[in-house]
Amino acid sequence: MRLLVVYPYVPYPPDRGTFQRTYHLLRALARDHEVDLLALCENGEREDQKPHFQEFCRRVEFVRFSHPAWPRLSNRLLNPLPTTIRHWRLPHIAEALKRFIGTETYPLVHVCDIVMAQYFLEDHQDLPLAIDRSRVDLQFQLAQRAALSRGFRQSILDWENLFKLGRFERRIARRSALEVVCGPDDENFICFEISRRVRTLVITNGVDLDFFTPESTPVPRAVEPTVLFCGAMDYSPNVDALRWFFEEIHDGLLEWVPQLRVLIVGKAPLPEVQAYASRKGVTVTGGVPDVRPYYRQAWLQIVPLRIGGGTRLKIPESMAMGTPVVSTTIGAQGLELRHGEEILLADTAQAFIEETGNGLRDEALRRRLEVTGQKTVRDRLSWKTLGRQLSETYARRFAP
Repeated sequence: MRLLVVYPYVPYPPDRGTFQRTYHLLRALARDHEVDLLALCENGEREDQKPHFQEFCRRVEFVRFSHPAWPRLSNRLLNPLPTTIRHWRLPHIAEALKRFIGTETYPLVHVCDIVMAQYFLEDHQDLPLAIDRSRVDLQFQLAQRAALSRGFRQSILDWENLFKLGRFERRIARRSALEVVCGPDDENFICFEISRRVRTLVITNGVDLDFFTPESTPVPRAVEPTVLFCGAMDYSPNVDALRWFFEEIHDGLLEWVPQLRVLIVGKAPLPEVQAYASRKGVTVTGGVPDVRPYYRQAWLQIVPLRIGGGTRLKIPESMAMGTPVVSTTIGAQGLELRHGEEILLADTAQAFIEETGNGLRDEALRRRLEVTGQKTVRDRLSWKTLGRQLSETYARRFAP
């Protein structure tokens, strides 16, 4: 069947976690259906990638845009829309959508996140809408507010946005034919906090097994015990995870493993992240052309995340590369991995020290986690498998 796909960015190259999810699911949909793609490109960035998408999509249009300035307080308080949604609301985008759709009739429109779903609230109401939630916005902002220290003024603004966002989430749920989420935690949050009526489908995050293989890089394991933290280093949950690691975990871990090395790999490290490079044994690389050699160097990947919502692509990638993972429960939510079998889980600083220390000192444990982890990603966490589930669900529920 013919699908309209609407994205708030151009997800190629897939060099961020959300880009990987949206890009691989788009490829999967295009294998089984005719796909028309409309994507936003901020300030014209990645506009040159249009020919890549024309290779597998029927029609492709990129719409240039720039985010408007954040509104003044008086303007913000009087507007019923949350500012995080208004930041993506521009008249020329709505007009571009109308022109692109024209007289087409689609059995289904697939949009990424509620910032794009807002364009289907007043207009195009005859088109069924499925929303891929790379994260549930209300859940994410609640978790972010709980984890981060905020001043009085910012706390007031947070609550104002959360109140409006809750109403907006419920409005979106009434409009949706289906919400696609990253894990059962997201599904439960929608059910109990947003709407019990909206249909949901869990499509967890996965890994490209053709790319992430141990054989893809000849780099050997590091000689000294090495842990890796991987991700975008301007993303607040990652920055908070590193802050917790270095404030409460790192010193205790050094007592267990004095030769410990820490690799922090990811694009756009904030000054706070860059400052960790001054610590003994810590390397901050910034963006790298290929993350696979770093996965192979590391004895373990650490995922000390405290802010939830969605799932972390770094975990299935690491498992596919044969590098075991130590994570908080929040960091691994939705992946349904078993502690001690496919992953090591720890939710307090002391537990994180102990699980990481045990993983670094016990080679047999690492080997067992490596074998079971690779089997798990092969069996159920490849993008091909996950994309097929989404494609078949759309065909079953929405085909004319």
